Amino acid sequence: MTLSWPVSGSLDLDRTALVVIDMQTDFCGPGGWIDRLGQSFDNTRKPIGPIADLLAAARAAGMTIIHTREGHRPDLTDLNPVKRWRSRVHGVGIGDESNQGRALTRGDPGHDIIPELYPETGEIVIDKPGKSSFHATEFDQVLRARGIEALIVCGVTSDCCVQSTIRDGADLGYDCVLVVDGTAAVESANHQGMVDVLSAYGGRWGAVMPSSSLVAMIEGAGQ
Repeated sequence: MTLSWPVSGSLDLDRTALVVIDMQTDFCGPGGWIDRLGQSFDNTRKPIGPIADLLAAARAAGMTIIHTREGHRPDLTDLNPVKRWRSRVHGVGIGDESNQGRALTRGDPGHDIIPELYPETGEIVIDKPGKSSFHATEFDQVLRARGIEALIVCGVTSDCCVQSTIRDGADLGYDCVLVVDGTAAVESANHQGMVDVLSAYGGRWGAVMPSSSLVAMIEGAGQ
């Protein structure tokens, strides 16, 4: 479903940020956390093309671009025991040593953003210890300092960090839109379920739109 966005009626590039969530090797690359769990990362790589298109349009328009990375301090002092326990039940514990580095640990190879979508000079990178980009980070302060009011949200995973960010963003007053083909989950059913939840009733926490529509809006607003 395509829902009306932005609520102001027109796109203000100076007050809109493109937010690319957690396109890291751990989630969508060989040898990353998802791979080590024995799960396929085919789905989490599907958004790469649409996100690349959005990045190209946003860069050409001079928009604020923010990338996030989920991960913890090398000493794990910001990893709470519950999250670590649950990650081990899942199969590979966050921060546990392996021959492919430590999962979701800052400074280890899997933590970094994949080369296809790597940030350019001047683009902001937010390191976060939780699911939502707003949790225990400077994300909200960065947005407000730049006068950002609307967020174009893409990345992975739709059923975890992406939806957590959109929900928190909506509660904080940001006008959010989910890039429906610019996000994914490891499990297709989980992705579709989350898209259905987010788009129901006119959009509980924001709009849901395809990347092609958003690229056209960005290019049109920049003319």
